[in-house]
Amino acid sequence: MGMRSAIVVGATGLVGSKLVQLLCESKEYISVTVLTRRQLNYTHKKLVERMVNFDELVESDLEFADDVFCCLGTTIKKAGTREQFEKVDIEYPLHIAAMAKKRGIQHFIVISAMGANEKSMAYYNRVKGKLEKELIDMDLPQLSIVRPSLLVGNRQEFRLGEKVGEVALRTLNPLLIGPLKKARSIEASQVALAMKVIALHGQKQKVSIYSSDELMAMHMPATEAKEDMSRESIFNWDKRKNDEVPLDEEVVFDRDKLKELEVKKEQK
Repeated sequence: MGMRSAIVVGATGLVGSKLVQLLCESKEYISVTVLTRRQLNYTHKKLVERMVNFDELVESDLEFADDVFCCLGTTIKKAGTREQFEKVDIEYPLHIAAMAKKRGIQHFIVISAMGANEKSMAYYNRVKGKLEKELIDMDLPQLSIVRPSLLVGNRQEFRLGEKVGEVALRTLNPLLIGPLKKARSIEASQVALAMKVIALHGQKQKVSIYSSDELMAMHMPATEAKEDMSRESIFNWDKRKNDEVPLDEEVVFDRDKLKELEVKKEQK
């Protein structure tokens, strides 16, 4: 697990920036490469920044990695036109996924949206649904699609509509139970954590789709710390006598000491 490498696309966004920091500070990843149009406000010895133009991205821009995390996304207001919006939210991710497949990268993890459906009446959900369908049709080695609800967190840019929705959902979250739990707003940092969990411990099937409530419940499995035992501690007879730990005769070299312990145990 400690020899993994990752590529993150969309590293300056709300989720992407959290994910990059999480991966760099993780013991499971030794290398994190970001493809970005502008420099990050974060540095780390594991981090490699590769400045790119997504309109001119070529296969050699993607080094081999275990996982590609695609966090690309924009708004129509920021993109200016539907054409530019679809370029960022559909064309770029599909192009990157295709190159990742050619490079032999095994896992592509992408942020979509709750309600993604290519037949949806809502334009945004329709775009995300189209992206999902085309990624699935691409027959990638492994595809994981995450569908968060409204993302909350500190954005670099102010989005009035999302800010209003964020405040409203924060108030309503406790009331959204049962089937409505999926609609609860979710912290960007939690989505980033969920993406890391999916990469390391997620479902191993070819295509997996994770709803917002599933993302919200994810956490890194607890790992038991293994105590490094020195040779001195292994053959510390006083400690063995006090702990009364069973001894394997094949690794005990002092037979007299072993007999001594066995006699004392029988006398108790």
